[in-house]
Parts: sequence; structure tokens; C-alpha cells
Amino acid sequence: MTVYNFNAGPAILPPEVLSQAQEELRDYNGVGISVMEMSHRSKEFEAINSEAEARFKRLLGIESGYRVLFMQGGASSQFSTVPMNLLPADRVADYILTGVWSEKARDEAQKLGQVHIAASTADEQYRRIPRQDEIQLSENPAYVHITTNNTIYGTQWQTLPNVGEHLLVADMSSDIMSRPFDATKFGVVYAGAQKNLGPSGVTVVLIREDWLDRAPKSVPTMLRYATHAKNNSLYNTPPTFGIYMLNLVLGWIEAQGGLAGMAVHNQRKASAIYGAIDGSNGFYTGHATLDSRSQMNITFRLPSEALEKQFVSVAQNAGMIGLAGHRSVGGIRASVYNAMSIAGAEALASLMREFAGQNS
Repeated sequence: MTVYNFNAGPAILPPEVLSQAQEELRDYNGVGISVMEMSHRSKEFEAINSEAEARFKRLLGIESGYRVLFMQGGASSQFSTVPMNLLPADRVADYILTGVWSEKARDEAQKLGQVHIAASTADEQYRRIPRQDEIQLSENPAYVHITTNNTIYGTQWQTLPNVGEHLLVADMSSDIMSRPFDATKFGVVYAGAQKNLGPSGVTVVLIREDWLDRAPKSVPTMLRYATHAKNNSLYNTPPTFGIYMLNLVLGWIEAQGGLAGMAVHNQRKASAIYGAIDGSNGFYTGHATLDSRSQMNITFRLPSEALEKQFVSVAQNAGMIGLAGHRSVGGIRASVYNAMSIAGAEALASLMREFAGQNS
């Protein structure tokens, strides 16, 4: 039986990448050992590391002015690392709240400096992304922070907010590399790899080179972006196998037509599942408003919790795993990251129509 993995993360990886990693597991490129055993100072791993940074920038269309860092601690560590490095004592950071993870980022920043809430849809249970006319920036923010996709509530920025001359900082953990975007509007982009880029353990940070030296001298060495940039992410032992896997995933994305190709692929998957929701005559109710729907995490409810549990069980028996909603909100969540096939999304949509027909 084919198994379709709808888990929110760690998430599905491209089958081609898993097959290549399996083939190279015991002997990478004729070296005679695994990448897991390889010194991070070896020329073989330095080549992997360099290729991963080059591929990342190439996919975003960046030739210069930015560095790509491979760090540890997940996106959650960046909630504090960002203000440590980029929020001076005499400045304010603006945060736009669209869900749990943006709240967590705000909370960490408030421990370290001044924070202004530029917009929030918390009072609407985060069913939508704030409109442009709702965003009220502070006078001169050090940066404006957003979370581009919200895994728990299933919302996503369809277009980037206009913040004038200020630069954005973004947590893109759950939609990085899923569609084209203008990277030059950002001072920092960070993402845990375990949804769209690879296995857990690697955190990717894209940062403007002229932002690297903003950190005060009091920031610990390991938490300074400049430390990792100066040492090409090799200051200490990095998650070597995770970076190797990330590099393979980036190569796979290039082979799919880059970000433009991924956007078409992801639109087809999301359309299949949202079509099943919208065509169910109210049996399924989406959480996100139509203009804020995520293409990565599709959240919806059934008429009762009993039916939701039954649906998850039926889906699991059909080889579709990871569909239970986040523990804080319940319901159903289908995570259809880059590596989810169109066949998987269509199989779920078919099951949804069948289940609704039998239980309406």
C-alpha cells in the first residue's frame, strides 16, 4: 500500500532524494565512508556545504549581497537570535501577528527589547492575514517581522506586506522554496528545514551582508550571525548529514523547474483539496478565509469531533497519515509541502468526497 505522509513536520521528503541518500549512505562519492562519519573540515564536506549555499541563492535569484547560514536550534532559536543581533536598545521592532509562531517570536523579542504590534488577527482566531490598511508601523522600526505561512491555522501571506523603506524579517519555515518571492525585500529569512528543505536539525538563515555586524559585542559568539558567516557555517561541527540532505532537496527543486515549477505543483495540490472542501455543501468547513488560504497546510473541520476522529482513522487505514489537526485547535490538517505528490493530494480529495457522501 502506498503511504501518503501529511505530517506537518518532520515532513515528507522527495522519494528521489531518499533513494540517492540510501545509495550513498555507506560510501559517499567513492570516499569509502558515509557523510555522517565525514569530518566537516574535509574537502568533500566543504564542497557539499558550499554547493548548498550556492543552490539556495540561485533558486532565489540572488547573486550577491546575502549570505546563507546553516545553523542549529530550529526556527524557535531564531525568535531570540534575531532581536539579539538586530534590535538595538534605542530602536523598536515591529511584529505582525498571524498565529502561534508569530506570537512566540514576539514573546522572545519582548524579553530583549522594545516591540510594537503592527497588526494582529488574534481576535478572529487567526482566520485571515491582516489587510494592508490594518498594518500600523512604528515610526522607525529596526525591522518588521512576519510569519509567511501559519501551520496551525492554515493561513498564508498571498502577497508580501508593503512596509515602505523598511526591510522584512520572516519565519518561512513552512513555505520556504514553495513559490517565487522577492528576497531583496528581506533583511533576514529563516526556516527550519524539516518541512520543505530536508530533515530536522538544520536551520537555514538568509541574511543581508550589511546586517551581519549589527550585533552588539555582548551577544555570545555562537549566537552571532557574523560568526557563522565568517566561518562559512563551519565555526563548530554543524549538522553535516542534514546539510547534505538539504543540498539534495535543493537540487531536486531545481530539477522540478525551480520555484516557478514548485508554485504550479503546489497550486494543483491545494486546489484539489480545497475543491473537496468547497464542494461538500458545508460538510467540511475551512478555517482560513478564502483570501488567506495556505497552499502548504490545509485546515478544516467536520460536523463533529466524533466524525473527525473517524475520518482520521479511515484515512490512516487507506494509507494517509498525519491528518489530525494541531493539538491546540483540533480538526483536520493536511500538510502538502513541496514533496507531496499530486497523486497524494488527489487521493485525499477523493477520500474526502467519499466520506462526506457516506456521512452527510
